[in-house]
Amino acid sequence: MSDAETQPVPDPYFRHHVFFCCNQRSDGRASCEDHGATALRDYCKQKVKKAAITGVGRARVNQAGCLDRCEQGPVMVVYPEGVWYRYANQADVDEIVAEHLVKGVPVTRLRI
Repeated sequence: MSDAETQPVPDPYFRHHVFFCCNQRSDGRASCEDHGATALRDYCKQKVKKAAITGVGRARVNQAGCLDRCEQGPVMVVYPEGVWYRYANQADVDEIVAEHLVKGVPVTRLRI
């Protein structure tokens, strides 16, 4: 065994790292921003802060450039699990925050 194989795997810096695609394409193809992705990302950040689950070892919400799934958008992905979601409104974001980010249970109906 190498030293790398015997070293413990460190915990992720964030328990959940959420990336919102906020891409706006200029060529007429579907974009997540066509559906208000930036506003919903901002809303999610507020919900996470209000739930007191922000910071190291907790949750972080970030904007991403194109995640290359805009045709299914708006989309977000939660790491380290790699769970992809399509959401439509604040109620969907509320459910993702309450279930996945707080309780650790992915929201099956919104997964893509």
